[in-house]
Parts: sequence; structure tokens; C-alpha cells
Amino acid sequence: MKISQNNSQGHWFRKFGVITIAAVFFLVLVGGIVRSTGAGLGCPDWPKCFGQWVPPTDVSQLPEDYKTIYAIQGKQIADFSAVHTWIEYVNRLVGVVIGFLILTTLILSKSYWKTDRVVVWLSFLAFILVGFNGWLGSVVVATNLKPVTITLHMIMALMVVGTLIFAVARSYKGVLDIPAFSDKKKLNLWLGICVGLSLLQLVFGTQVREAIDHIAASYGGETRQLWVGEVGLYFYIHRTFSIIVLLGNVYLAKLFFSSVKGSQKVKMQMWSYVLVGLLGMEIMTGVIMAYFAIPAFLQPVHLLLSSLLFGLQFYMVLLVNYESVVKQNVESERKAAKLHS
Repeated sequence: MKISQNNSQGHWFRKFGVITIAAVFFLVLVGGIVRSTGAGLGCPDWPKCFGQWVPPTDVSQLPEDYKTIYAIQGKQIADFSAVHTWIEYVNRLVGVVIGFLILTTLILSKSYWKTDRVVVWLSFLAFILVGFNGWLGSVVVATNLKPVTITLHMIMALMVVGTLIFAVARSYKGVLDIPAFSDKKKLNLWLGICVGLSLLQLVFGTQVREAIDHIAASYGGETRQLWVGEVGLYFYIHRTFSIIVLLGNVYLAKLFFSSVKGSQKVKMQMWSYVLVGLLGMEIMTGVIMAYFAIPAFLQPVHLLLSSLLFGLQFYMVLLVNYESVVKQNVESERKAAKLHS
């Protein structure tokens, strides 16, 4: 069934919201590139870079004692690298663009103020979260890439993604047919389990990543084939836990596929294939990194795939419970209509 509503309402919000979600995932990829290239301290200060709004391209543009001037926690910074500096600076610029995209999404959400204020509040929350995460990025630099801050920085990015997905999915009420599922209780249980497994695996992955960073530094970025062997316990936990994640998500995909009913069946079943496909690519990139000396280009791809997996799982949670969300919206509309009558 379809809910009677002007489908043009919020058209630009929905369209721009999807673009913003994609942009946040792109930022995750760029952040992964920063980590894999070791460019996290390419700009030792924040928000400027070496005290400049446009970073230097050569060491001659810096004072002779720049290592001391821009010391972090009393420790001199490494030799200037134009490549590292500009990789980090581009990462910051992308973050600023994301901030403006989310601000625009918030402004466009005002079209839902009378019919569904939750969309507006979710958009506002996403704006606050991205601002907080921008500040957290400065803390990452100020604390010399302290592991816990890097992990928190990543988790906050996922919170921004989840909030935006929720806002945009809710805004499609009355535009799309309501998907129907059987055995929602079991589906919600397994969705909760798999989302939890994915988050836990992501945390294990960040621990492996942090260990790799220290090992890479000790080897001066050379002899990559030796790094994995020195990671230790976290690597084996991360690798073994991937089997549990795989089994849980394959069962979830099967359950999701068989539970869909109604006119949206074929379209909804597609997400089962996407889920398994993302998981397969993520495991494949992990295997290649483990046995082929951790190719630098695969590290950000692996991170992006894990983020996309989490985003899809969260979206599936919304799909399974979409009917109850729509009913809640209908009640909100009726109350609003009574107030304005």
C-alpha cells in the first residue's frame, strides 16, 4: 500500500541526502588513505597546516626550526613530506565539504517540519555529530595519533552515516511502497547480532591497524612482508572472528531473502545479495593483505567495505521495521492536521 502524500515534498532533501551519505563514505575512504600512507601527521597543527591556510609544497617554505616549532606533545615532528602534507590537507578539505553538505541537508529538511519533525532533528543531530568528529580529528593530531582517539574518530563517522541513513529512509514515507516481512522478531534479532558483530570486528580491525602502524614505523616503512607476523594476538582474533561474522551474515542474508513478501519482494531480496557481496569482498581484501604483504592500496578499500557493510545492515534494520515507522508518521500527520484545522 502507499500512503497518500505529496510525493514532491522533500524531493531535494531526499536527493541531496543520498549524495551526502555517499560523500561521507568517500570521506571514510580518504581517511583510510591517510592511514595507509602514514600521512596522519602530515599537518602537525589544526585547523591550519604548518600555520598556513594553503600548505607548503617544499621544505624551503618552512622555517629552519619547523620541527621544534610544530612539535607534538614535546616531540619533534618527522621530516617534511609534501606528499604526506597534501594527503592530510585534502582529507581535511573533504571533511569541510562534508560539513557543508550536511548543513545543506539540514536546511532542506525544513520541508518536513510540519509533517515529520524527526527527519529535521535527525538531520540536526548529523550536523552536530560531524562537527564533533571534526573537532575529534584535531584531537587525533594533538595527541600524536593516540590509538583510542583514532578508533573513536572512526566510530563517530559511522554514527554520522547511521543518522543520515535514518533521516533519509524516514523521508521516503509515502513515496515508496511499504516493504513487508514475515517473522520480524527473528529478523530483528539477527540484524542486531550482525550489527554488533560488525562493530566488534571493526574495533578489532582498528587494533590491528594501530599495531601495523607501529610496526611499519619501526621498519621505516620497508619490508612489508614481515609486518603481519609481528602483529600478534589482535591479528589472529580479527582473522578468526571474521568466520563468525561471515556465518552470521550469510544466515541473515538467507533469512532476509526468505522473509520478504509483497510487491517489494524482488527489490528487497536484492539487498541480501549486496550484503553477501560486500562481505565476500571485505574478506577477500583481508586475505590478500594477510598473505601478500599488506598492499597499501587495499587498506582503505578494506576499511570502506567494512563501513558499507555496517551502513547496509543499519539500512536493513530500517527496512524491516519501516511499516511501524510509517504508521507512527501517519499518526503524527493526523495530529498536525487537527492542530491546523
